[in-house]
Formats: sequence, structure tokens, C-alpha cells
Amino acid sequence: MLIGVPKEIKNHEYRIGLTPASVRELVNNGHQLMVQTNGGAAIGFDNAQYKAAGAEIVQTPEEIFDRAEMIVKVKEPQPNECAMLKREQLLYTYLHLAPDPDQTQLLINSGASCVAYETVTDNNGALPLLAPMSEVAGRMSIQAGAHHLEKAQGGSGILLGGVPGVAPGKVTIIGGGVVGTHAAEMAVGLGAEVTILDRSLPRLRQLEELFKGRVRCVYSTAQAVSDYCTDSDLVIGAVLIPGAEAPKLLTKEMISQMRDGSVVVDVAIDQGGCFETSKATTHAEPTYVVDGVVHYCVANMPGGVARTSTMALNNATLPFALALANKGLKKALLDDAHLMNGLNVHKGMVTYEAVSRALGHEYVPAEKALEA
Repeated sequence: MLIGVPKEIKNHEYRIGLTPASVRELVNNGHQLMVQTNGGAAIGFDNAQYKAAGAEIVQTPEEIFDRAEMIVKVKEPQPNECAMLKREQLLYTYLHLAPDPDQTQLLINSGASCVAYETVTDNNGALPLLAPMSEVAGRMSIQAGAHHLEKAQGGSGILLGGVPGVAPGKVTIIGGGVVGTHAAEMAVGLGAEVTILDRSLPRLRQLEELFKGRVRCVYSTAQAVSDYCTDSDLVIGAVLIPGAEAPKLLTKEMISQMRDGSVVVDVAIDQGGCFETSKATTHAEPTYVVDGVVHYCVANMPGGVARTSTMALNNATLPFALALANKGLKKALLDDAHLMNGLNVHKGMVTYEAVSRALGHEYVPAEKALEA
């Protein structure tokens, strides 16, 4: 199979779909690779490394989209990239379609087959291709929140860990999944007072055992969200409904009751955000202020630590990339129900139920779409 890796073009996005090591694995399996020139140069993967791994270096994204049978990216294709996709092509990347009707329609129009990292599953019901970036984003959320609590950044001037004689900052994390757990680890490490809100009692028990009393674990209700968030210096939104738009749990009224200079970090922004006042931002302009509260809603947070993120992502995505390339789309999906769950759009049909429900498109089960 001829596989193409274009350079990412989203604002301050330095990750790349395949590392040189991943390229070598695919080449060793008999595939041809094209990588756009300097696609990974910003994070230390130069053209010479890709050539040594067996890739052809091409100058433009147009050449990749024109020739490649499978295109491997990191972030969702931008409108001009969607316009270059063709009917028989396979796109393998993050998509986050539920809150993005424009991208969804463009992918439908392209006729391409689109496998989304974020909806591939595993035997435990987890999301193995989303997990590495969730781990990164969870850790970064505390790092970003702590930075923007500094007075010079518009925050209240709170040091999360406090010092002897001064109380630490209060952190509330909405959601106890991968993002929330890694955020809590970082916040505890800084010495903050941490509360996790979640609606799963088994998960709360697991978190109690994991943190051994260093984190307050609370069942999530609207009242609990209001009580804990309005009294916090930093709130992390870490809610996920796989493939679907995130629920708006922190309301505008709750935001208005928070102290001036408090910070909210919405890690769910890729899925539309879980704060009512959230809107996507970029690494170039990461924050804005609503009712005195600093909002950090960067839609590609892990891109800020692009080398670590790229390597972590490839560790998870490469086995599925090999399956798709070695077997072809149809056989790879029919052989693996978990990979089948990654198919979101196929030849003009929406094949992921949560996306069809969110955007009002007809839902065609993936198995039926493949047969059609």
C-alpha cells in the first residue's frame, strides 16, 4: 500500500502522523511511504531520518493527497485537506466529528473512508488510541492551569502547592477517567488540594484506592459541580462520552460565581467542551476571560509537547496502521471489531452512531456500509 504522511497545518501543531521508526516498520512490511518535507523537523525528525527509514520525501501535500492510498495524520483534516481527499482513499487520524458539522459534511462529500483514532476500542471498553493523548492532556492541564493562575497571566496569583503557613490552591477535576486521573496525579504532586467528581461509584472507589486519601472523591451531581467548582482556584473539564459531544456540566451561572482570576481548563474542547462558556482556542492565543475567569480551551493541547506526544501516539496507532495497510480496510475491520468501531465515515455514509445522532445524519452501521 502507498501511505502518505502530510505535514500538519493546524495552528502550532508540530506532531506528525508517523515517526521514522513507524515508517521503517511499515516499509519492512512491504509498503511504500511518502512523507512531506520537514513534516517532523520541528520535533527533531528530519528528512534524512525518514529517508533512512525508507520513505520518499515529497514537497507538497497535494502530491500526498493525489497519490496515497492511505493518509496518516494526527489532527482532523482542515477544509483544504478535505477537499483533496478522494473516494477510494483511507484517512487514519483524529476526527472528533460530533461537534464539527462542517468537517463531517466535507468528509461525506469526499467519499473517503475515515477511521478515527478516538473511537477505536479495546477488550476493556477503553479507547487505546485516545488514551496516550488523554494522558498527556491531563498532565498538561495542571501545568497550564498553574501557569495561568500567575498574576502576570491574568490569574489570581495563587501558587497551587502553597508554602508553609499558606494554604494550597484548590483544584476540582470533573471526570475521573484517563484525563482526570493524570491531572490529579500532577495536582497532588504539586501539593494542591484536589477533588475529583465522577458519576461512577466503581471508578470513585478505584480512585480512592489509587490516591489513598490524598484526593477527595465525590459523586458528581449538578449541586456538587456547583459547590466544588465555584470554590476552586482551578477547574479541569475531563468529561468524555466516546465519539459524542461533551455535556455542558459547568454552566455560565456557575462560572459567574467563581472568584476573579480563577482558571478553567476544558480538556473536552475537542468534543465541543464541557463548560457552557467554552470556545476553542489555539496555542498562539490560549486563553480568554469570561466573568473574570480565565478560560484555557486549546483544542490540540498535546501539540504543545509535540515530540513526546508523537512518540506516545505512534506507540498506540502503529499496530492498527499495520493492520489496515497489510489487510486493506475491509478485511482489517472485519477481522477486528475494535478497529471497526473507528470507522466514522465511509463512502458518503456516517458509520458512527453518536456522530449521526449529534449531527442529524442517517446512521449506517459500519458492517453494512462496508458491504454496500
